[in-house]
Amino acid sequence: MNSIMVKINPVAKPRMTQRDKWDKRPCVMKYWAFKEELLLKAGRFELGDRLDIKFYIKMPKSWNEKKKERFDMQPHQQKPDKDNLEKGLLDAFRKEDCTIWDGRVRKFWVNEGTGSIHIKNLWQDLEVATTTIKLGRNAFNVMRSF
Repeated sequence: MNSIMVKINPVAKPRMTQRDKWDKRPCVMKYWAFKEELLLKAGRFELGDRLDIKFYIKMPKSWNEKKKERFDMQPHQQKPDKDNLEKGLLDAFRKEDCTIWDGRVRKFWVNEGTGSIHIKNLWQDLEVATTTIKLGRNAFNVMRSF
């Protein structure tokens, strides 16, 4: 599978401490439940090393209909931060995410249904073109990926 859409409300990874082993804070418990549900719903999907991730975050019920219409599918520019959402997702799929070297993460408001996460593996075989540029007596190899 190259991409997957998971119907789940995204949860950012909280900052955890040693105390969380015995004092079960609600934010940590919510995160662990999110991880389990995400893996269950994702099935056999495997993350590649280059990703395009979109988080669709449900609007608060307290918003009026006019505000919901205005913000539907617009960029989400509030907390949770995109990097904490990304970390929560990557940690759910992998113990070590150091092999992921390229990615784009975006987050949007959504009014209909529940929140969701769209994950797309980008192509794995990266084409690289090398060009030699001469400046005076020096020559430089420049690599471009496309």
